[in-house]
Amino acid sequence: MTPEPAFLLHRRPYRETSALIDLLTLHHGRVRAVAHGVQRPGSKSRQRLQPFTPLFVTWRGERELKRLMLMESRGQTALLVGEGLLCGLYANEIATRLLPIEMPAEEVFAFYTALMEALPLPAERALALRRYEWALLEALDATPRFATPDGGALDPHGRYQFDALSRAFIPAERGLEGRTLRYIEQGDWREAGLAKALKALMRASLAPLLGSQELRSRRLMLDLAQRRQVSAHAVTADSFPPS
Repeated sequence: MTPEPAFLLHRRPYRETSALIDLLTLHHGRVRAVAHGVQRPGSKSRQRLQPFTPLFVTWRGERELKRLMLMESRGQTALLVGEGLLCGLYANEIATRLLPIEMPAEEVFAFYTALMEALPLPAERALALRRYEWALLEALDATPRFATPDGGALDPHGRYQFDALSRAFIPAERGLEGRTLRYIEQGDWREAGLAKALKALMRASLAPLLGSQELRSRRLMLDLAQRRQVSAHAVTADSFPPS
């Protein structure tokens, strides 16, 4: 086969020197394979097979579990730390959880690639992550329907809550403004004040697909936020003059 652009989503040890891996590939979506010998100390393949590294890969096999044959780097690894790293882990985790094996998902791959470029840049990070989440929802035919459950138009002056069962919006006293939802539907995601609404809508849309099992990356993100709050409180307390 022609070498396929790919990224590593997940890796775990397999037997003594191998690994079971999940890859996000350009033309074949999520591919699961065995990478033989990759766990050996000093293995060049082990050094290449890292998250957030653009790869070229080939594999062999007709069944769901492939055998990785070729793996080469095709670019620089995204250097992620802190919140950027956790967002990258989240992107990998939801793709591993949600994408069926070998379902074509070229748009997901494109927005994942764009996300890798944006994650080191705090100002670009959130919007790139929302675009990637939306691409996943589109691939799974699970994007929100910007209407009421009976197909009615949303009132730009009304407020609505997302209904996961119908993937539509129910009028509510508290919720997202119809005008905000119209901006989201049109793709005007750089409009001021949309960030929180976008995040809330993506989380509500992904929740029924992810199920009740907690995302490890989300737990890590919450832990990081709590540590920052504690640190900020300590700094504030230290700044008070003695009585």
